[in-house]
Amino acid sequence: MAASPGESTPSSWPSPPAHPVRTRLFDPEFAADPARTYARLRRYGDVVPVELAPGVPAMLVIGYAAALEVLRDPHTFPKDPRRWQRGVPADCPVLPLMMYRPNCMYTDGPVHSRLRQAVTDGLGAIEPDVLRAHVEHSAEALVREFRSAGEADLLSQFARPLPLMVLGRVLGCPADLGARLASGYKKIFDGVDTRQGDAELTHGVAELIALKRWRPDQDLTSRILAHPAGLTDEEALHQVLVLMGGGAEPEQNLIANTLRLMLMSDQVSGSVWGGDLLVEDALDELLWTDPPIANFAFTYPERDIEFRGVVLPADQPVVISFAAANTDPSTASGSRIGNRAHLAWGAGPHACPAKRPAQLIATVAIESLLDMVPGMEPTVSAAELDWRPGPFHRALTALPVRFPPVTGGDRTVAAQNG
Repeated sequence: MAASPGESTPSSWPSPPAHPVRTRLFDPEFAADPARTYARLRRYGDVVPVELAPGVPAMLVIGYAAALEVLRDPHTFPKDPRRWQRGVPADCPVLPLMMYRPNCMYTDGPVHSRLRQAVTDGLGAIEPDVLRAHVEHSAEALVREFRSAGEADLLSQFARPLPLMVLGRVLGCPADLGARLASGYKKIFDGVDTRQGDAELTHGVAELIALKRWRPDQDLTSRILAHPAGLTDEEALHQVLVLMGGGAEPEQNLIANTLRLMLMSDQVSGSVWGGDLLVEDALDELLWTDPPIANFAFTYPERDIEFRGVVLPADQPVVISFAAANTDPSTASGSRIGNRAHLAWGAGPHACPAKRPAQLIATVAIESLLDMVPGMEPTVSAAELDWRPGPFHRALTALPVRFPPVTGGDRTVAAQNG
């Protein structure tokens, strides 16, 4: 039986190997092949020391059962980072994603429940058929721009702009403002110009909140502002920031990386094109093996804790590696079709509240693309793909493809050409 937080490992148990030096999660070498790093670290146990940015230590949870234990125990592993961030320089590249904000991601207990209820109720009011129509309309508008060319970068021309177009509709966000917010989030996830990116986000969402206070509508932002929880403008701003964060960078990577899997993985591509797998199955395969948010769900123990044979220092981040936990050898099985026990959406009280709409957006986006542009094939090998460095995301720089040029006015013509 695994030791509970705060309990010592029985002396009769064999000690794990001495921990390695901290693994740097922000290097290009890690971005190129994180699975290799996780495999190397497993010999040291379920929790290993890492560095999120220069001079920013953390403990990374890489075991599946250990990750579940942390995610389900907010008392031992609270989310509030304020004690930690006192000692972090203002220009630290990971600070904008990890610093305290009054939102449902960085709070616990009654405060978390109140803020999260406004978010979940707002999301729950989104009609799936309406959302599907938004995605189809956005996908068709984007595909029309490149399908006659016979080639495209599916990241920059499809996967990146589509979630922003859809999210803008859902949040009631003007298009120009949505583009500015996306630019801010990219800077933060890349760890480049993060202070500027954070300022762009904060100012942009403040504009959106002011607009919806003045002129409310039937959109998610207006519903959050009108919720019985009575959120202040600042509280509403930070809930919208969370939704923007989940709906921009991770969603584009979910779409692009699933397309990469469908186009380049012999096992997955053969099953999809042969009709044995649905797009939803390909999404789940990606979420198991290479989730778009690889390392996240920060917690900050308030005291030193002995956990799984490792001392977790007080006020040092404990980070869940969804990618490593999902590929823990203990989760291996013959077939994962229909198995959605992966941790890509988190678990416990802070599990992603936007799981269903995020899955719907990715599924419909990919289905629409495949309908409109048959015969796609990659123009580079999997080994030639370039990945953006960063400790948190799994993000391509491009996904170039070619296909027979498609002419015609709508989805039906494209489908017939296939």
